[in-house]
Amino acid sequence: MNAASWSIRAARPEDAGDVERLVRELAAYEREPDAVVARAADFAAALGGEHPLVHAFVAELDGRVVAMALWFVTFSTWRGRHGIWLEDLYVSPEHRDLGLGRALLSRLAATAVERGYERLEWNVLDWNAPALGFYRRLGAEPLDDWTVHRLTGSALTALAMSDSS
Repeated sequence: MNAASWSIRAARPEDAGDVERLVRELAAYEREPDAVVARAADFAAALGGEHPLVHAFVAELDGRVVAMALWFVTFSTWRGRHGIWLEDLYVSPEHRDLGLGRALLSRLAATAVERGYERLEWNVLDWNAPALGFYRRLGAEPLDDWTVHRLTGSALTALAMSDSS
């Protein structure tokens, strides 16, 4: 297959079914197939509207969406500049080695540069050696001194209920 047979474009709300499918494929790859509760309607709502807070680029091959990069804007207080947080980058297994992942990241990097953003960041599972190698070859640096923290479910609710204002 040659590069002319695929294209990268901004996702639209009508791509929500494809985004859901790719998110479910990613969750299965990441050993969490039952963790996805989002549905196509959630992605359509997130990607739509007058001022969407979630964005995505999709890769189409022969008219079918086969890869995506879902992202949103961040802000660094230390830099005083915005950045891009890449929430999910995923290429369906049968379409890997076509350059789609690199093309999606390149489009994201170009978006960051065009907008004057200074960062493009994401998380990678420690066991995902193919992804870690791919990102290192692009020049990405792991931030080993940082640990991700998350509040969800009852812990999130408990903290919200303890508001002392």
